[in-house]
Amino acid sequence: MNTFASSSNPLSSSTLHLRGPVDYGFTEETAGFFRANASSHLQQNARPGRVVRLDRNRVLVASDDGLLHLPYPSHGLVPATGDWVWLGHNAAGEPAVVEVLPRRSALSRKRAFEASSEEQILGSNIDIVAVVVPVDRPLTHNRLERTLVAAWDSGATPLVVITKADLARLADDVVGEVILQAAGVDVVTTSAEQGDGLDELRQHIPAGATLVFLGPSGAGKSTLINALAGREVQQTGEVRAGDGKGKHTTTSRELVPLAGGAVLMDTPGVRGFALFDADEGMEEMFGDLEELFAECRFADCAHQAEPGCAVQEALAEETLDPRRWASYLKLQRELAALARKHDAAARRAYQREWHQKVVSAERGQRAAERYRHDQAEERAGKGNKRRKR
Repeated sequence: MNTFASSSNPLSSSTLHLRGPVDYGFTEETAGFFRANASSHLQQNARPGRVVRLDRNRVLVASDDGLLHLPYPSHGLVPATGDWVWLGHNAAGEPAVVEVLPRRSALSRKRAFEASSEEQILGSNIDIVAVVVPVDRPLTHNRLERTLVAAWDSGATPLVVITKADLARLADDVVGEVILQAAGVDVVTTSAEQGDGLDELRQHIPAGATLVFLGPSGAGKSTLINALAGREVQQTGEVRAGDGKGKHTTTSRELVPLAGGAVLMDTPGVRGFALFDADEGMEEMFGDLEELFAECRFADCAHQAEPGCAVQEALAEETLDPRRWASYLKLQRELAALARKHDAAARRAYQREWHQKVVSAERGQRAAERYRHDQAEERAGKGNKRRKR
């Protein structure tokens, strides 16, 4: 393992030698990140680690001397796959995660169940989000757009990876559609079975970088990971001919080290990808629409029937794809509904807090009234005693 040294030590006066899991993306830059996030209360012998996988009751963490199964930390951030962590010991003297470092990037979505307005972190400290698009099934434009929005919003660099190019005669058509739809995003066409496109894909994954594959079940992510790793690290499953859907051969998010220090993060196939607070991603993905909005006659244009609406003019002149406009509106409605849920939750929390304050005030007022009443009765009792004398 490599060792990265620093001339200044936030933990002691001697030179700090940080050793970390190089196979899982630990670099000199990462070592500097750890030094910058070494708080004064950190344990003297704390060392860097990275979360490889989350299990039900344990966290699989990579350290400089191997993999460790550790309990979840008792406080602070709940770990996510890809998190950088300080490793130390708990109160019982057992090895433990003692602190989760701030995330430099995070891929997230709204939790899958409909009533939820909570964020689900799929992975952290990611450098490239590779949106996997298989050519053996119809291209779902809306899904591609919403996934790219999330990729942009994560803070990582989006990349589109087309898989199974050897299975479809219309691969060129699909590639053309994707390039048009994912403007500004690099597109790599691959065939893991034939080995095509793998070298080009590797060029997008520099040493120390972390790449996450994101796509539906049966999209060929596991086959692609095996091809890049050069070994069987993920099980592969068959895809149903009727609907093109595959089994969830990957059941958890896990880091997979590659030669050269790059890291892959595989994710289970996702049936839906509900956005969570993705304003920045929307601006990146639909920047052309933002430019159109600025050309409207009225600043508060609703882009419906107002005179001088640049959006309606573009639709009429067929310079704006109606499907793209409809997709934008759908995603905006989804984000607005999520914001309303958050606002409603905030209002309820405020109302509960206010109610507790009112109840406490009422209790205090009643206590004060009882005290004044008791004092008055006590004074009256003393006055009666003096009169009797």
